[in-house]
Amino acid sequence: MRRSEFLKSSLLAGVALASGAAAIAANTPAAKKAGKPFNLNYAPHEGMFANHAGKDFLDQIRFMHEQGFRSLEDNGMLNRPAAEQQRIGELLGKLGMQMGVFVIDGGDNWKTSLATGKQEFKDKFLSTCRKAVDVAKRCNAKWMTVVPGFYERNLPMGIQTANITDALRQAAAIFEPHGLVMVLEPLSDTPDLFLRNSDQTYNLCKAVNSPSCKILYDIYHMQRNEGNLIANLDRCWDEIAYIQIGDNPGRNEPSTGEINFRNVFKHVHEKGYKGIMGMEHGKAKEGKAGELALIKAYREADSFSQA
Repeated sequence: MRRSEFLKSSLLAGVALASGAAAIAANTPAAKKAGKPFNLNYAPHEGMFANHAGKDFLDQIRFMHEQGFRSLEDNGMLNRPAAEQQRIGELLGKLGMQMGVFVIDGGDNWKTSLATGKQEFKDKFLSTCRKAVDVAKRCNAKWMTVVPGFYERNLPMGIQTANITDALRQAAAIFEPHGLVMVLEPLSDTPDLFLRNSDQTYNLCKAVNSPSCKILYDIYHMQRNEGNLIANLDRCWDEIAYIQIGDNPGRNEPSTGEINFRNVFKHVHEKGYKGIMGMEHGKAKEGKAGELALIKAYREADSFSQA
């Protein structure tokens, strides 16, 4: 899938981290306050703090933890070497962090596939799901993103929906014994994608009728496709297992677009959501300054309890 990699940021509010001053700055009151865990469980991606933590992914994860983050997302985990998956999982366990979603991508996410009902696409999808079970065990993951692919324009919508439901039921049967959950993500990238709206995804989850088939509610995509975020979150709440973040327009951190994230976060928190909030977005500014601005935006949006 076309996912950006995001640079990682330090929370030393107003303190420039020159390399020689990093150790001193890390002990300042501002740094300690910034490093406290958030009210909600936000999950950065690889690269989001690279300007401060360096290129090594494990160092970036350590830095995330130091800044108060308690989860990680990695869309490309499926394609990492097994030994690296294992190392990531072990480090997350040591730090008390959770592994968020990775993408189940068998190569058909961005083409017409499951909607056709053709066995070749179904077999490839289910094979990737079986592979994902082993990956999840190595990195201690629970949730995996699934995108059913494009519309099959030659078939009625009901037939396409039935074809996808059938494939998802077979995938759920693979995941259920392991306590794993595929989360279906409606997207706004192109109108050719079959899964576009929250109500459509809700309907699929009800049809599959499995604890291993739920909704990934991406705030950025849903603002673009349907808006009315809080009402639609409520309507689909019993099938939502995972939430992702991105402001619109621009798909950057909270406060850079039109969405009132403090209100959305407050609502999600008051509903008792204990899951992961994936930070699947870019940065409005480059370099260390952009990373600091990103973290500051999360601290402000997460301060809804003080509002």
